[in-house]
Amino acid sequence: MCGVSKVPYTDDVLPSDADILPLPDVAERLGIVVTRVHDLLREGRLLAIRRDGIVYVPALLLSDEGIGKHVPGLISVLRDGGYTDSEILSFLYTEDDSLPGRPVDALHGHLAREVMRRAQAMAF
Repeated sequence: MCGVSKVPYTDDVLPSDADILPLPDVAERLGIVVTRVHDLLREGRLLAIRRDGIVYVPALLLSDEGIGKHVPGLISVLRDGGYTDSEILSFLYTEDDSLPGRPVDALHGHLAREVMRRAQAMAF
């Protein structure tokens, strides 16, 4: 789905307590202009939702260094496998006892490769 400005976003499938950042805050955190954030969304390097008329990026897709190391690859693999952006975010934010926890949290730790392996298996 796209808003009037053609900035891509998907349905809000995130938990209501998920930490989300409006696009200007994402730009500030990444040290770039907000139009570059729009480009990152169009390029599929990030995902966004729309909540209460505002487009947000889930904060856990970012790391202290920028975009999470595995995020663009995970998005690409799952999109290539036919998953929608809503389905990708649902996968990332759904508890998985075998990890344990949510895949989005595991992307920031030693289980990141396992999340990528699972995404690859899901896509094919």
